[in-house]
Parts: sequence; structure tokens; C-alpha cells
Amino acid sequence: MHTLYLALGSNLGNRRGNLQAALDALSPQIHWRRSSPIYETPPWGFTDQPAFLNMVVEAETDLEPAELLKTLKDIEARVGRTPSFRYGPRQIDLDILFYDDLVVDTPELGIPHPRLAERAFVLQPLADLNPGLSHPQLKYTVNELLKNVDTSGMKLFDPPCRLEWGKRTYVMGIINVTPDSFSGDGLLGAAASVEAAVEQARRFVAAGADILDIGGESTRPGSEPVDADEEMGRILPIIRALSMAGVNAIISVDTYKAETAEAALRAGAHWVNDVWGLRADPRLAEIAARRGATVVLMHNRSTPTNVEIQERLGGRYVGMDYTDLLNDVCNELRESAAQAKAAGIPDHQIILDPGIGFGKTVEQNLELVNRLDEIRALGYPVLLGPSRKGFIGYTLNLPPEQRLQGTAAAVAVGIARGADIVRVHDVEAMVQVARMTDAITRGR
Repeated sequence: MHTLYLALGSNLGNRRGNLQAALDALSPQIHWRRSSPIYETPPWGFTDQPAFLNMVVEAETDLEPAELLKTLKDIEARVGRTPSFRYGPRQIDLDILFYDDLVVDTPELGIPHPRLAERAFVLQPLADLNPGLSHPQLKYTVNELLKNVDTSGMKLFDPPCRLEWGKRTYVMGIINVTPDSFSGDGLLGAAASVEAAVEQARRFVAAGADILDIGGESTRPGSEPVDADEEMGRILPIIRALSMAGVNAIISVDTYKAETAEAALRAGAHWVNDVWGLRADPRLAEIAARRGATVVLMHNRSTPTNVEIQERLGGRYVGMDYTDLLNDVCNELRESAAQAKAAGIPDHQIILDPGIGFGKTVEQNLELVNRLDEIRALGYPVLLGPSRKGFIGYTLNLPPEQRLQGTAAAVAVGIARGADIVRVHDVEAMVQVARMTDAITRGR
């Protein structure tokens, strides 16, 4: 197999959709392993045209260079590229940047790309993937070449995807596409569920949500699992719709299945929120690494035999034995993080979640919230998900729909103990709680 770096660009029509269509069309002859962030860049060569979206992918193939070029031209035609003048606007542009360390110089094809060293819109995303990659002719690394071009006109197309930890608390809004959500907010079965989900997402973002977590399988105590096909059927249309609508938020997929995660990332998701911390399907780590996705790794010791359900209050876990609660949770989260790193996921794309409500008793959940700073001391950002959970209901003797104030208390204490993200149902109220708590604890 040969290692490739391919540049993708689009400035006509649905630019992001064109990039995604081209990525999908690479398979099966070209297997792409990792992708850079998407950048919006000014036009190059001919300036009187719309801005481009540009990205670079690392891939592998058995195709020889001439066959590869033909395949890429065929993909351009399928995505909708039509003949234009040199450097003119286009639906899609696919260029071979590097092919192993091969040098090709023919009228039809130049490898490495002849103008690579002049183009910031290629060098910046290439540096995101492999800054130390050496140009076989120029004998400079990508990072060294990047220093000689002007990147001032470039900007990340999805700026919310890069969060600044410690400056404020980020809010993740829950969008359940299930018929059996414990909180009663599932959208599956609602009239026009895709439209309802997009409308809910817009309300959440308008209220201050930074992240939208889309889930197609209930994880409440005692719930029935669904297979990947059912899960994908529920969530993929919504993720695609949110991506195409340009909703200004990070899109997270709540799944522990590698197959679902890969499809969701192809559809436009940015993060994978794995409630089993890579323990249920280890293949998910490799997929997230290849796609450049951030992962949320949750601690989970859920077992059906330890579930107790009361009709009014719902499910809770009983008889959960830990040698030392915080030490056990921290050690198992370290193992999940090590597994992610071994697969190629960098530290800055790993977030930890102590797993409130997942295999812990009411008392253990209360202790975890109060000692969240010990999870934060592991060195990773921390997500806290106490919203409407059973430990609140059993503490206050309240059903899920009456747990707003209890959730607010857990969110405030969690932020004070170091939570970077809070995952909530009641976005508008919890944004206010987060902002007030930040004003007290962070001075902002």
C-alpha cells in the first residue's frame, strides 16, 4: 500500500457537502486514514470568486499514480465539477500532494504537487496532519515550508470545534432520538423528527449551547440496546441535516459502536461520546483517530443485575462495590485514555466523564460530583452529565420532569469542582447556571 496526501477544495454550491461527497467517493480504491480540519481560505490565482473550503487527507492505496489521477478526476466529475478556466471556481478539486516519496514530472502529473510550497491553503492543513513530512525535492519539512507563506487570510471553518479549556464552562445540549428516554424528551416518533431535532438544536444554540449530543439508543438503567442499523437510521438523517444547515455548534454522536461512529463522522459529526470508554468496541478508537475526532470517554460499570426500578422515580443502581470509588474510577479512566492514545488520538482530543448514573449508587454519584476535582487532576478536560439523573430523583423524591433545581445544584457544584463541560437537557436554564458559577469561580 502507498501512503498519499490529497488536497480537497470547493467554492461552489454546498462547499462542505462537496468535500464530504468526495471523501465518501474515495472508497474502496482509496482508503483515507486521517483528515485535517477544514479551513475557509481566500481564492488563489484568480481572486474574483467565492472563498474556498480546503482540507487535506492522509490516505493509502494500491493504485499507481496514473490510475490514481484518473480515479480522482472521475470522482470530481461525479461530485459535479464542470469545465472552467484555470484557477476558476469549482465544485470540487482533488490534488495529489505526496505519493510516498515518489517524484513524478510529466505533462499530465507532477508529484509532489508543483505549487505545493506556494500555497498556504495546502500547507496549513498538511501541517496539521504531518508537520515533519519532508519534501523529497526541496528537502524542507512541511512545517518549514509553512513558515514562508502568508496564512493570515485563512480561518478554521468550524471554530467552535476548538475549545479553550479553563476559560469558561461549555454546555452540551442533549438531543435524544429515542422512544424510551428516561427524561421523556425523546424525539423518535414525533412528527417530522428530523425537522423537530433541527428546530430543537437551533433553540439550544440560540440559548447558548456549544455542543449538541445526538443519541439514538437509550442508556437509562434497564433499557434495551438497539443494533447499529437501527441506531444509524435514527441519528444519521439528523446529523446530516444539522451539518448541512450550518448550525453553529460542535456535533457530538452519543454511541459506543464503531460502525455508528464512523457513519456519523462521515455525516458531519465532530466528536464521539462513548459511554463505555472504548471498552465495548475497541475499534472505535482507531476510527476516531483516523477521522481526527475528539472522544469523550466515560467510566461505566453498568450491570442489569444491579438495577432497581421504581415506577415514579425510574431506575437506579444498587449494591455497586468499589474498592475505593475515586481511585477505581480514575484508574479505569486512565486505561481508557491510554487506549485512545495508543490508537493515535492525541491528548488534546480526549475528554473524560466520570459516568454519573452509570453503575454507581445514589451515594456514589453524590460523592463523585463533590470530588470531581480528583478526576480533573488526571490532566484531561472533564464532562459532567448529571441532568435529571436518578441520583437527583432519589435524593429529592422527584420524577425526571421535576429535577431542574436538583440538576442546577449538581451543575454548579460540578463546575466549582472543575467540570469543563456540562451535558444537560434544560439548556437555557443551565447556561445561566454555568455563567453565574463561572462568574463566581473563574471571575468571568
